[in-house]
Amino acid sequence: MTDATVRDAAALNLAGWMLEYSGKVRDLYRSAARPGEVLLVASDRVSAFDHVLDPGIPGKGELLTQLSLWWFDRLSSMPNHLVSDHSIMGGAAALIPSEVSARAMLVRTLDMFPIECVVRGYLAGSGWAEYQASGRVCGIELPSGLGFGDRLPYPVFTPAFKAPAGEHDENITFERVVEIVGADAAASLRSQSIDIYSHAATIADSRGLILADTKFEFGADDTGTITLADEVLTSDSSRYWDADAWSLGERKDSFDKQVVRNWLSANWNGEGTPPRLPDDIVTLTAARYRELIERLTA
Repeated sequence: MTDATVRDAAALNLAGWMLEYSGKVRDLYRSAARPGEVLLVASDRVSAFDHVLDPGIPGKGELLTQLSLWWFDRLSSMPNHLVSDHSIMGGAAALIPSEVSARAMLVRTLDMFPIECVVRGYLAGSGWAEYQASGRVCGIELPSGLGFGDRLPYPVFTPAFKAPAGEHDENITFERVVEIVGADAAASLRSQSIDIYSHAATIADSRGLILADTKFEFGADDTGTITLADEVLTSDSSRYWDADAWSLGERKDSFDKQVVRNWLSANWNGEGTPPRLPDDIVTLTAARYRELIERLTA
């Protein structure tokens, strides 16, 4: 997180809310009038390779928030962190400041598990790199001879340990998850993650999309109930492909910031400050975000 990121977040003067934390993409606000709750605001900032880039992607925060809300609605059987306040007219949405109403969620605070609950149905990303080196992903033996983007025999749970700010998350085995959170919680995190992925993948398939992989975050509420939190199944937390393109072998153009990563890899050696994103890359990335939500929610 850069100083500029913090200044950008602090510039928001939200009546009754005070900035508590500013991340690479999201900002958290608290209100003395709403203890046990936080306002989760998605910005238009875009990050790649652990750097916040300039400029942001116009409309990104709103698109990510609306897509998360759309998915939470379709995962209603799974407890989530959204606040539902029916004691006021308009419900919890009426409590969100108008300045950020389209890109914010009012959520309950949880005791978060330090685990990125990654589920893969296809071989890509860091899973592909690990498979090439060992034939495994997070300790799971996979069939030999798989290529990039191939469908796996079944969805696999490939968790990562959430590293402190500024450090890289670490892919870990399920056995390591058990050591960190205990056997019962680990089993629940794995089964719920795979169940949600499978349900979402079916919905995506009906829209001509492939949900290649995704990550979830969970926390425990004050009763100990495991609860889905943060964003869910967005283009920042998931890899979606066009199903027709995938069947033709075109498996690298996902509906997310991959355009940004590709440009940055070709134009920056990773040292010093990343270069400014050109206008055409910003425009193309914004279009990919919009296309995904339009195809899913149409």
